Amino acid sequence: MAIRGTQWEGVYADGTWLYTRNLVPGVAVYGEALIHDRADEFRRWDANRSKCAAYLKRGGGHWPFRASSSVLYLGAGTGTTVSHLSDICRQGNLVAVEISPRAFRDLISLAERRVNLIPVLGDASKPETYRTHVRAIDVLYQDVAQRDQVGIFLKNAALLPSSGLGMLIVKARSMDVAAAPSKIYVSVEAALRRGGFDIVDRRTLEPFETDHAAFVVRRR
Repeated sequence: MAIRGTQWEGVYADGTWLYTRNLVPGVAVYGEALIHDRADEFRRWDANRSKCAAYLKRGGGHWPFRASSSVLYLGAGTGTTVSHLSDICRQGNLVAVEISPRAFRDLISLAERRVNLIPVLGDASKPETYRTHVRAIDVLYQDVAQRDQVGIFLKNAALLPSSGLGMLIVKARSMDVAAAPSKIYVSVEAALRRGGFDIVDRRTLEPFETDHAAFVVRRR
């Protein structure tokens, strides 16, 4: 089946798999398949390995990323999802913050080939330590496995302009191992509203990620 565009800017599909158009043709990032369709090369985006892709496979109702978007990405890991957002935001830029020196080494290698990616070794709970690397941003994306996930997101939200968009991946078991995830999601939504955000979309990520949910929000 031919690869075609979707309702989500920069994301493609063939009926089964999601794809992004490869910013660095011929180079896979994490062993994903490279598919050629006419003059373009696409990278398969696995929803079992990327919670951002899982949000789309769950029918994601609002997509904040554009070709020109400037993104602050918290919890970048080794760069699996970052690399796909780099494909999508090809005229913009991504500041990717990661606390683990080991994972950060992979981010540096990724950035050597992707000119729109700026890796930063830092603690997402301390935005003052990397603020100088961040200019005006359009989207705040966070995927960190810490107890105070909402607090970290709200600290960094000061870098978003009014009407700026955010995507928060909530890991319920990292917040409270005993509480029901559904109750945690309700409390997260309330905290985001108190913190000055409107909820644009909220979706659980099963069966791709157990006890996870994605929140898309807009700053008031």
